[in-house]
Amino acid sequence: MIILNGASLTLDVLKPIALDFEPISIDEDALIKVRQARDYVKDIANQDEAVYGINTGFGHLASVKIDKRELSELQANLLKSHACGVGEPLPIVTVRAMMALRINALIKGYSGLREEVILKLTEYLNHNLIPVVFEKGSLGASGDLALLSHMSLPLIGLGEVFVEGKRMPTQEGLALLGLNHLSELKAKEGLSLINGTQGMNAIGSLVLYDAFHLLDLANLSLSLTMEALEGITDAYDPRVHQIRNQDGQITVAKAILSYLEGSEYTTHQNHKRVQDAYSLRCAPQVHGASLDAMNHVKVLVEKEMNAVTDNPLIFVDEKQAISAGNFHGQPLAMAFDYLGIAIAELASISERRIERMVNPYLSGGLPPFLAKWSGLNSGLMIVQYTAASLVSENKVLAHPASVDSIPSSANQEDHVSMGTTAARKAVSILDNAFKVIAMEIFVACQAIDFREKKTMGKFTKRLYDKIRESIPFLEKDETLYPYIHQVEHMIKSHDFLRDVLKEES
Repeated sequence: MIILNGASLTLDVLKPIALDFEPISIDEDALIKVRQARDYVKDIANQDEAVYGINTGFGHLASVKIDKRELSELQANLLKSHACGVGEPLPIVTVRAMMALRINALIKGYSGLREEVILKLTEYLNHNLIPVVFEKGSLGASGDLALLSHMSLPLIGLGEVFVEGKRMPTQEGLALLGLNHLSELKAKEGLSLINGTQGMNAIGSLVLYDAFHLLDLANLSLSLTMEALEGITDAYDPRVHQIRNQDGQITVAKAILSYLEGSEYTTHQNHKRVQDAYSLRCAPQVHGASLDAMNHVKVLVEKEMNAVTDNPLIFVDEKQAISAGNFHGQPLAMAFDYLGIAIAELASISERRIERMVNPYLSGGLPPFLAKWSGLNSGLMIVQYTAASLVSENKVLAHPASVDSIPSSANQEDHVSMGTTAARKAVSILDNAFKVIAMEIFVACQAIDFREKKTMGKFTKRLYDKIRESIPFLEKDETLYPYIHQVEHMIKSHDFLRDVLKEES
């Protein structure tokens, strides 16, 4: 069981909660802080002074004072009125991540809701009763209001949930699992549940987790293409990269040389040509820049995982509630825009390598479009078309969402982050990039089979063999999409990558 304490959540800890259905529990010291903050909110609620979100309306309605007898209704109304999401439901794993992230933020003790609320959300997560949260509707400013409202509705028996993957009304799901919902929300609790960046952070964090996987695959696909095109390895000499002093570039160049260890397909400068084109020669610089970007995003994301993003913030020791703007998603919005660009570039340079393998004027003696009998057969001509289509789509998607803003709540909330849009765009970019890398691997295997049979690199041989277990050399034109889809399915598996890169004992 994973213990959350509000301070030590990381990408590697979030992954098993979201993807592997690991249960969680709450650190007892954190619950003490929760109780202390709740006691102070109770004191505020019993006073006459207006404090935003506790005894006032929300957004532009902050000046409207709410009667003490209506504070519970105010919080339930908040969830109902703010649950305006549209589009498709987010994947269950994403909502699991969102729930864990929100719990981790609430237990830091600056929000002021009851521990019963946090424990109920924890109970839902551990029983895999997962709210239906619609993907669209967040401006990423006052937190992910719409998304988190959908996540929170089942706590009071409303909305919809997934149980064992089946979508149903919350009451039905609770009955199936023998669980109960909260009878009510008390002062500030609805606001505490939905004021935060956990929607965008959940979406973007899972993209980032898979982006590191994609980067390893891109390095492997590049290595395979180096063999297919008899690439020059001098450009990967560690001395070259050390004197530039860019960490990602150094790491990538080292990885490529290790993957190609022992290869008789690669060459040195002046053996076959003086130098390679940029898509081979500059790949460490391009892949390395993407790696550095991902590592930068990881730092920001993990800080946000352990951040307080509520409003108002409850400072128990000072007996003060401060209304501020920690819910604004700008730090994540810019990070996920950057992440999308980093992923898009991996696909962009991969497509250029595909073109070099299928183009007889660039491939160093390979047949046109890697067809054994070209003319009658088109070979892999249109694989490059498809890759180019996806790369061009990614260029559109990589336009930053964070440079946009639109005012809301009668101009009270007059600058927004669009961070959830940035995260959602990154999902699409990642999906396209996996497809392009799959195509490069597919094409490179076909190209290698046209070369004189030699010894392959230590790890590229493993990759080639695993692909060839399912994907044959194509003697003549066949329907290609099943092969492309199969390679994509294979490489997305983390077990596949582990098998290729495992060190021999």
